[in-house]
Amino acid sequence: MKEKELLKRLESRGITLDAMLEAALKLYIGEEREKVREKLRELMLYYLEDINVGALLMAALLLEENFEVEGDPVNLVADELIGINIAEYIGGKMGLFNFFYYDTRKPGILAELPPFLDDAVGGFISGCMTRLFQGTVERP
Repeated sequence: MKEKELLKRLESRGITLDAMLEAALKLYIGEEREKVREKLRELMLYYLEDINVGALLMAALLLEENFEVEGDPVNLVADELIGINIAEYIGGKMGLFNFFYYDTRKPGILAELPPFLDDAVGGFISGCMTRLFQGTVERP
């Protein structure tokens, strides 16, 4: 699935690239915010083209559309597993810790999303933020 197609599917659920960038930067403490935003935007677009990231985000989209869950039940862990896998795939083990940071605080759009999407998008955001600050700002 191409990045634009996936973005359209996410946007149909109210998840825009700008909303993901804003959520990511809500927990950012530092300077050069615009520079960080632009680099993060490039990184997000890069990973939206990755087949594995696309598959996991699409799985979350399809689960929200086809699997009825009321609220966010305590015994539901599949949503966390999707988010963790995206975060670790992009950001390695540090991405996992960043995932829990974003997951507990739910900045921006993450607070508005249903269970599968908040964790999948949270994993995507935290993985990209981790990758951005691992000393490799350029594409991997």
